[in-house]
Amino acid sequence: MSSSADFRYSPLLPTGADLTEYRLVTDEGVDVVEGPGGRRFLTVEPSALTQLTAEAMHDIAHYLRPAHLAQLRAIIDDPKASANDRFVALDLLRNANIAAGGVLPMCQDTGTAIVMGKRGRHVLTDGTDEAAIALGVYQAYTRLNLRYSQLAPITMWDEKNTGTNLPAQIELYAEDPGGHPDAYKFLFMAKGGGSANKSYLYQETKALLNPQRMMQFLDEKLRLIGTSACPPYHLAVVVGGTSAEHALKTAKLASAKYLDNLPTSGTMLAHGFRDLELEAAVLELTRDFGIGAQFGGRYFCHDVRVIRLPRHGASCPVAIAVSCSADRQAVAKITPSGVWLERLETDPARYLPDVDLGAEPVVQIDLNRPMAEIREELSKYPVKTRLSLTGPLVVARDIAHAKIAERLDAGQPMPQYLRDHAVYYAGPAKTPEGYASGSFGPTTAGRMDSYVEKFQAAGGSMVMLAKGNRSQQVTDACKTYGGFYLGSIGGPAARLAQDCIRHVEVLEFPELGMEAVWKIEVEDFPAFIVVDDKGNDFFAEVTKPKPVLSIGRR
Repeated sequence: MSSSADFRYSPLLPTGADLTEYRLVTDEGVDVVEGPGGRRFLTVEPSALTQLTAEAMHDIAHYLRPAHLAQLRAIIDDPKASANDRFVALDLLRNANIAAGGVLPMCQDTGTAIVMGKRGRHVLTDGTDEAAIALGVYQAYTRLNLRYSQLAPITMWDEKNTGTNLPAQIELYAEDPGGHPDAYKFLFMAKGGGSANKSYLYQETKALLNPQRMMQFLDEKLRLIGTSACPPYHLAVVVGGTSAEHALKTAKLASAKYLDNLPTSGTMLAHGFRDLELEAAVLELTRDFGIGAQFGGRYFCHDVRVIRLPRHGASCPVAIAVSCSADRQAVAKITPSGVWLERLETDPARYLPDVDLGAEPVVQIDLNRPMAEIREELSKYPVKTRLSLTGPLVVARDIAHAKIAERLDAGQPMPQYLRDHAVYYAGPAKTPEGYASGSFGPTTAGRMDSYVEKFQAAGGSMVMLAKGNRSQQVTDACKTYGGFYLGSIGGPAARLAQDCIRHVEVLEFPELGMEAVWKIEVEDFPAFIVVDDKGNDFFAEVTKPKPVLSIGRR
């Protein structure tokens, strides 16, 4: 038997130097005390944890990182970008500018609060850290114009909204962050359902580990992400992992740029590393999809992170995750000098270009006309046509659709409002004082796919508006019954609330809160034809993998 190798240790994810620019939140609630052996200890009061968390959740609901905003501006300045790429990027920049006012959050799905903390061995608290952090989440979500999305399971089948957006996902670790025993470091995230639902785990084998097979695999799997999570994306791909859950966790951290300072090559210490060459190849792969920033073009992704992890010889997990256009995360730290939070961009207007994209072709659609006339007008134009909608929309999503389907199954008629009006799949955040609505962007269309054929057969949902690609059954139903699916830009919920939504009223099911059926009046609401009445679907072509790849590592 051969002798064992010498003991050597490396963290699985050696994250490198912290290059973050921070701002001081407070210097209260922290102190330094002398301990045994001449050691100095940092004491942190629960109030400091609560204040930091509330401040962080506020900032990531309203501000973005400067690098993310610069990437949006780069799309507008890129002559290779499509007109639709530039239009989406400009709308997202305008949305960021409105959200930075601190009233309307950038996205109506203000997400699950996720907090990861790493506490050094010389940091002392009273042991209620998780509760203090949860209180900060509670304060942010109950005081700000955010949305409550967390459902408490009452029985296996029954759920009720908690009304606070708690519980949060809080993970606390005992380790010296960055080698500093007197520091407490954090990552704060708000993860909406759209991007969270686009986290994937694939259990592969050693056969995947060659350049050609890897690119074929990624060409197939990345197209399946679609646009329902609001691209352009920050994409993360993790190959390997000591467990399936570790691969997925690493992908989430990588999508938040938390692992950007990993080593860029591997060693026998078996730590994770970034593969910069493969990152560039995968980014070019996504440029060639044709999906673009939601409605055709190059900018399916802003950037790509590819991380290689060690693995058990019998397992090869591959995890894929995205951070969407609401790129909501910030790091923070508590040190002897105070409580510090990553400095996000509070003046995104400086990234807005002095250009007018209004000259791009756009078709005006009057939603005040009878449904037959609206459909006749839409039938004149091909998929990918840019529209501007003005008039009434009915808003209904998951629970309302389920209730209406139960009525149809019981032999009752389709509600007249779904026969007369286009239906917008959405759910608003809280309405600020003086506004017609809170942030009110589209939700993922695919969750309503199973209802379309039944509803259109009964004369309803003939024109649908939401985000993301849809299944073949929706295309088939639209061809059979003469319906349309219009894509709304995923992401600019604050801009829609401020600039496009003029009036909001509840039509039915008020007890459902944001899941109620609403009627809204919109003006110059942007949309694109995605599925038409002839059986054409924009996404059908761009989601097909290539039979032979020409892109790969050489």
